[in-house]
Amino acid sequence: MPDALNISSLAFAYPGSPWSLNVSDLTLKTGQQMLLTGGSGRGKSTLLHLIAGLEQPDAGTITVAGQDIHALRGARRDLFRGRHIGMIFQTFNLLHGFSALENVMAALMFSDVPRREHRERSRVLLEQLGIERWNAPPAELSIGQQQRVAVARALVVEPALVLADEPTASLDPENTEGAITMIQKACRERKAALLCVSHEPAMTERFKHQRSLDDLAATEVTRGDD
Repeated sequence: MPDALNISSLAFAYPGSPWSLNVSDLTLKTGQQMLLTGGSGRGKSTLLHLIAGLEQPDAGTITVAGQDIHALRGARRDLFRGRHIGMIFQTFNLLHGFSALENVMAALMFSDVPRREHRERSRVLLEQLGIERWNAPPAELSIGQQQRVAVARALVVEPALVLADEPTASLDPENTEGAITMIQKACRERKAALLCVSHEPAMTERFKHQRSLDDLAATEVTRGDD
């Protein structure tokens, strides 16, 4: 089985900017969970965009589930992303005017799941994540519930890789621990690898595997269990 993610000799810079992002190597095995740390403005979100194929690197390769994502173009890359990569954003990016259920179903549009199964599959996952009001629009849900909808949307296609960009940034401290526990558990149950980027110090105790953007050539830090 191919690695969920493999990055080699990656280089990226915005045109006209002195800032640059370089990653010599980064690998996630199937189902592995990793925390990627780095200060604000260091490039954490940019790296996730590169992995998802939303930005084009200047050099290097990014392979997701055995596929060089940047070897794909246009609709083929979009289809691959929709089928193999789940994304959790710090602001959730839920669609206003759509119900929680419809937000999750939207992620299945680019999947191989038969259309007749979209509604039931989305409903079951939402209920597993504690969302019983799946017909409610996001605006009527609490922040914590909105995050659960975002997690369901990321996982409904059963992706090989989930990318989480500061997933607890919108939550108060009381809900942060429960939220990351929920994300890790949901990924683990579906055997999806998880790459979580955050600068929250509390996150470091939650991940066995850790890397820093400031020193990606260093050996992974190990703390407890996944």
